[in-house]
Amino acid sequence: MPGSTSKKVCIQRFDREPLHGFVNPLTYLQAEGVELLSPSGELTLVPFSTVKVVFFVRDFDLSGAGPARKIFTTRPKLAGLWVRVRLRDGDLYDGILPNDLLQCLPQGFTLTPPDSAGNHQRLFVPRQAISTIEVLGVVASPLTRKKPKQPPAEQIGLFDPPAPADDPG
Repeated sequence: MPGSTSKKVCIQRFDREPLHGFVNPLTYLQAEGVELLSPSGELTLVPFSTVKVVFFVRDFDLSGAGPARKIFTTRPKLAGLWVRVRLRDGDLYDGILPNDLLQCLPQGFTLTPPDSAGNHQRLFVPRQAISTIEVLGVVASPLTRKKPKQPPAEQIGLFDPPAPADDPG
């Protein structure tokens, strides 16, 4: 998400109205919660215990609804760990975690949702909001596919030109 200094987010909270605002992607995760700058310019710290999901969005959706698709309908093609997260209130979210342990944060997990081309580009789930998280699959990068095995040298090729015959003369 590099590029600008602030990103649009919608924070869904347990049993409360969603919050909309801006976060600095490098410093929004504080020890106590999520640092949010409201559209009116007020800086607040939302405690992790009240945060359900932080959606990084293209445009503010004032209804507060989450993504249209929460679960992958087919096996994802994006490389990484395909995970299913069950929240404390029973909601399920599928996502792709980067296959890099250095990107796992102590505060929670940042996932790529099933429909990242829509309004919801990424989502952050705090550890305190998670009931269970399970890995459904490991999706490898197409760049790391195994090379096909070479045929044995004694096998003739169907379309190879004939080898020159040894001429004794």
